[in-house]
Amino acid sequence: MDLSVKAFLGLLAFVGVTRVVEMAISRRNQRALAARGARKIPERVFPWMVLGHAAVLAGAGLEVVALRRPFIPPLAAAMGALFVLATALRWWVVRTLGTHWNVQVMDSGRFGVVTTGPYGFVRHPNYVAVFVELVALPLIHTAWLTALASAATQVLILARRISVEEGVLLSHAEYRATMGRKARFVPGLF
Repeated sequence: MDLSVKAFLGLLAFVGVTRVVEMAISRRNQRALAARGARKIPERVFPWMVLGHAAVLAGAGLEVVALRRPFIPPLAAAMGALFVLATALRWWVVRTLGTHWNVQVMDSGRFGVVTTGPYGFVRHPNYVAVFVELVALPLIHTAWLTALASAATQVLILARRISVEEGVLLSHAEYRATMGRKARFVPGLF
């Protein structure tokens, strides 16, 4: 097995471990919000989100090994940089939201609206980051089938997830007033 394949599989494993850590942070934040009276909003798409993340990690690894995808340094550098930037954005979101951040929809709007950090520019920077991560990561080692499947799947999953989340968020007057006119994903677009 080539060094690039081993390194890529190591990267995928590292990302998987960080996702497990994020789930622990999320559970801690959910408990803190619930203790203050926030309720978790039922949503059917969450298990599909988890499965989608796991499928990208497994699929990219399998595609690279089974289909012997080549390592193309310029593509790896570009996608690696994109992945790092998206991950930095996602962790900026986590830090900015503090205990409001978690992986499931919680009705915490009555505790205030976060308008700082990346939320000063768009309503859903976390989803931008996750989408870019899950497309760029497989392309670091040219797992383009996984990247395409991830993009298509994420569009479907995130469309439903954002619909649920915005239904909750927009039910709060303060959120509507401060965030309602901001673009969802890209500043100045739509």
